[in-house]
Amino acid sequence: MGGDEAPLRIVEGGMRALKASGNRFELVLVGRKEEIEKELSIHSTPGMNFSVVDAREVIEMHETPNVALKQKRDSSIVVGMNLHKEGKVDAFISAGNTGAFMAASTLILGRVKGVGRPAVGTPIPTINDACLLIDSGANSDCRPQHIVEFGIMGAIYASEILKKHNPTVGLLNIGEESSKGNELAQAAYPLLEKSGLNFIGNIEGRDILMGKADVVLADGFVGNIVLKFAESVLPVLRSRIRGYASGNLFRTVWAGLMGKTLRKVLKGFSYEAQGGAPLLGVNGISIIGHGGSTAWAVENMVLRAEEMVQHKISQLIENSITKFESSRQLGASQGKA
Repeated sequence: MGGDEAPLRIVEGGMRALKASGNRFELVLVGRKEEIEKELSIHSTPGMNFSVVDAREVIEMHETPNVALKQKRDSSIVVGMNLHKEGKVDAFISAGNTGAFMAASTLILGRVKGVGRPAVGTPIPTINDACLLIDSGANSDCRPQHIVEFGIMGAIYASEILKKHNPTVGLLNIGEESSKGNELAQAAYPLLEKSGLNFIGNIEGRDILMGKADVVLADGFVGNIVLKFAESVLPVLRSRIRGYASGNLFRTVWAGLMGKTLRKVLKGFSYEAQGGAPLLGVNGISIIGHGGSTAWAVENMVLRAEEMVQHKISQLIENSITKFESSRQLGASQGKA
């Protein structure tokens, strides 16, 4: 029930995902049953593998997350997340209230053992293909250890889902030198050097879109600012192109001739291509969608969720965090000896 055009686009995107997958998984639609069934009536559904779970309440975008979770236990977010916790579904996605979704993921599913702070990892298009920005909004204040955890979780996602072999990890900073940055960046740097990650050092904002690192590390405050700035690039480019073409016949013809190529190039820079952003570090698969998610974005969210389930991302994160902690403790004990 979350999103600017819910449940219309959610149902449409879900049906598209089922068709694209060859109906290989079951889609569970959670929300007000009569509204969902009204949207389903538009589609050809015979033989489609889906079910509907009724949830009467909706957490609105303006509501305080923790208060809403307590007061609206029959909301689609709470009901859906409980289905995930109980093992009745393997993943949960939503384009609804981001704060409520993250709170429900953390409180209901719980954190992966050893993870101090779950983090949002957002795929960002680059000159090559995509990198992962983590954290992009879950944690405004972090400790150096959390940044290392983000690196471990991000590297797993980049390797398994973005298909990056031995992904490079960069720390977002105001300069390349290890001495640059605030206290958090300076303290995180030596920990990342010893982490076993393919750490390439500090990277600057201009390096992100150039694809210098496969995983870009930041606290959620800086990461979210970068994300929101990145989201503005495509609309501005489109607006400038339309402005350039308007009122001039030659430019209008040029834009028309180049239109197909431009659309193809710009399509890869749309958030819809990635669908949503996973909340890494929780005991399950949770993907947060943009409030303005289209059917295409929802389709990609569903398919990405299935891919994360198949690759056992949560289990890989737990194994890697446990291995890192054991190595760190062993190093500390040897240092004392």
